Amino acid sequence: MLIEELTNLNGVSGDEGEIRAFIRSQLELYADEIITDTIGNLIALKKGDGQKRIMLSAHMDEVGFIVSGITDKGFIEFKTVGGIDTRVIISKKVVIGKNKVKGVIGMKAIHLQKRSERESVPRVRDIFIDIGAKDKKTAEEKVKLGDYIAFDTQFEMLGEDTVKAKAIDDRAGCAILLELIKKPVKYDTYFCFTTQEEVGLRGARVAAHRINPDIALVLEATTCSDVYGFDEHEYVTSMGEGAVVTFMDRTTIVDKKLRSWLYDTAKNVGIPVQYKRTTAGGNDAGRIHLTRGGVKTASVSVPCRYLHSPCGLASLKDIKAACDVAEMFLSRIDEALGKE
Repeated sequence: MLIEELTNLNGVSGDEGEIRAFIRSQLELYADEIITDTIGNLIALKKGDGQKRIMLSAHMDEVGFIVSGITDKGFIEFKTVGGIDTRVIISKKVVIGKNKVKGVIGMKAIHLQKRSERESVPRVRDIFIDIGAKDKKTAEEKVKLGDYIAFDTQFEMLGEDTVKAKAIDDRAGCAILLELIKKPVKYDTYFCFTTQEEVGLRGARVAAHRINPDIALVLEATTCSDVYGFDEHEYVTSMGEGAVVTFMDRTTIVDKKLRSWLYDTAKNVGIPVQYKRTTAGGNDAGRIHLTRGGVKTASVSVPCRYLHSPCGLASLKDIKAACDVAEMFLSRIDEALGKE
């Protein structure tokens, strides 16, 4: 399964080489041109008639950590890369660097904590990674400052439809783009697998400036809060209820006609679709829509529970629905462009 292969690979922001190499191998049979730009974006062009430029974007990178120090006793100090809640990472397994050194994220045992420590969110500076080294010299033989650290989580199926994996944000979008490039296109279509989204939407800004598209669609994973402790009116999205169309977030106010067209047309052709019911978060659309003179841009997302954690959950039906919406976008691109 493609989503399994993608999520099992590592690609923390700024260290996307492993996932980029795999995606490139999948693109070579279908793309007319493939480039890797200076920031690491992978851009595949499928040629159409050349009258318009269409941009499809999904980011390759995932949240993780980077080695910032090694203590005298051989413990690894680190900083976060991207937005991570430290409450969900204690005792989780990680892999460090190109040699994939195994480690466990640890902190002071609860028996030794003061009451104030037990009742507060742990700080990164109070957490460490244990690789089983006896001292600093031993640790330095395996780990170097600046090594990237990824969650050591393997893909699994839960039940018949639910996938459990790290990096569903945004390997789900990458999987969709890899399916879409197999389809015919009317206009020149750029399939962009961007870098460094989790640290400021950086790759998308560079890619969009290069392409200067007439219209763009971002394929993403987004927060799903339909879980215990939330009332229904607090749900951001609901897993199993289809693809998600965004009307606004912290980085983008989506073109009203385009997002309404996506939602209404999907409904009319029987694709399960829902609106994102909050304005929190952001994605590559935030940079793409501001490029040059401005780009008409929309986002279609997959609901994901426990986003930015060692284990996310998503529905295969929702991934298919997001793919169907994006395929509809391409097959009816003149309507999306407003040329009907």
